[in-house]
Amino acid sequence: MQRVIRSLGFAPAIVVLLTALQAQSQILPLGFRFDGIRTKNGSDTRPLSNSAIDIRTRSDTIWVGGGKGIDLSPDGGFTWRHIGSEEPFEHEDVAAFNGCGPVLWASLAGSERLKDGTEIPKGLGLAVSTDNGKTWSRIEQPRENENDSTFLIEYGINKIKGLAITTTYNNITYDIAVTSSSVWIASFAGGLRRSTDGGRTFHPIVLPSDEKDSIRDTDTLDFALSPVDRPDFWNSAGTVLGMRGSLNHRVFSVLATGDSTVWVGTAGGINRTTDNGRSWRKFTFSNQSQPISGNFVVALGRNVIGGIEHIWASTINALDPHEFRAVSVTSDNGETWRTALRGEFTHNFGFKDSIVYAATNSGIFRSADGGRTWTLHSVFVDPLNRNRSIDPRCYAVAAAGDTIWISNVDGLLKTVDCSGHFFGAGWTMLRAARPLSSGSSAYAYPNPFIPVSDVCRIRYRTASSGKATIEVFDYALFPVRTVIRNAPRPPNLEQDEIWDGTDDAGKRVANGLYYIRIQTGEGEDVWTKVVVLQ
Repeated sequence: MQRVIRSLGFAPAIVVLLTALQAQSQILPLGFRFDGIRTKNGSDTRPLSNSAIDIRTRSDTIWVGGGKGIDLSPDGGFTWRHIGSEEPFEHEDVAAFNGCGPVLWASLAGSERLKDGTEIPKGLGLAVSTDNGKTWSRIEQPRENENDSTFLIEYGINKIKGLAITTTYNNITYDIAVTSSSVWIASFAGGLRRSTDGGRTFHPIVLPSDEKDSIRDTDTLDFALSPVDRPDFWNSAGTVLGMRGSLNHRVFSVLATGDSTVWVGTAGGINRTTDNGRSWRKFTFSNQSQPISGNFVVALGRNVIGGIEHIWASTINALDPHEFRAVSVTSDNGETWRTALRGEFTHNFGFKDSIVYAATNSGIFRSADGGRTWTLHSVFVDPLNRNRSIDPRCYAVAAAGDTIWISNVDGLLKTVDCSGHFFGAGWTMLRAARPLSSGSSAYAYPNPFIPVSDVCRIRYRTASSGKATIEVFDYALFPVRTVIRNAPRPPNLEQDEIWDGTDDAGKRVANGLYYIRIQTGEGEDVWTKVVVLQ
């Protein structure tokens, strides 16, 4: 077992910046933000945010951790309750979400813009509920005392020196695993930490260094727990306390498959313990005959196929030029690995019994044979309101019975996967949008609109006729683009149409102010406007 036994005081405090680290970090998805919305806790027909990094399901209950906190649906997605608008969330990004029984944990994240214009991600703490989400409390981002530079951890017969992480910069918790007795957090700069007292204290966990494939608390160890090289440390007596950093101490993902068995993904491979952290075995691209595809491990998942446990990992190329992006899967506790979806960046996994879903930059992949063959869905169209996703990137996926929920760049998607309704045969899209003030109003977003990186969505309400025409005009009211003409749409429904920023000839329009006319066949025409910036 491990515990911090004393700190060594040094000044100034150590700040570990992402730009000082060699491995890339997992990027939170961008969301369509409507900062004017401040919805209090209550029911609605859709989530408040269009970005989500984690989806968790339990029976008919769906939890979505996204760009404005957490959205909860207790009835399979018919109604939604936003619980992220007040403390401890206050509309902050949720970078990870998980739970066990009535205990739920969420990681809060943000960023800060530096003077040179770059943004550094920040860990804003953890939120915990012990009553299934009814009430929440906030915990500061776990880190060492601000005046410490190093500290010591008792690990069996060893006193392991560790780099004190005293900052919230790059100290984001990207993944959480919750068991009946512990919560494990995977933080990029902060490493792997565990709490056994409900979050009152979090203790750093010793993982193997890059040079070691396994460790036990009975081994004699001579490495430091550090994600970066720090050869510049000296103590008050002038003795060098230099540290050699390990990619395996930069932690991104964690998966608990039991109270004592935990899998941890880092920038240096996959680590497994079966005795609650007293010993670890590490799996890398170079230490097995049938290895993982790459040492940078951003996601982990588990399901059972034919009575055999399968562990799935998103394994990305790190430093070795022979590594490659893929999904790596083992059915023998890591002794051998198979790879699939070569070249794909997978953000997360979801499971429906033996079926596995992979949320990737290319779309959502589905496999029903243990990852040997896959089908891809990258085009998502809601036939009810003709809404469509313009970007295939998917970030999270989860199953609630036969209903599969997917977090996409454009919102939340769902489809049914069963013998009578094959996966992807029909989609329902839930998009957060500011409600129209009246049936005779409309707006365009984002505004200003940058065509090279986004599309413009035109929000309007259809009339009882169920047909609409939308045209774009320049500042002099010369016609530029007919978006739709007499297009059939569901009657009396708030609706989005997409303009890609081109004219009727397919050429990108110039910067400036553009007017949009909506005709629905009833009443006067509705006008709105948008500014185009390149």
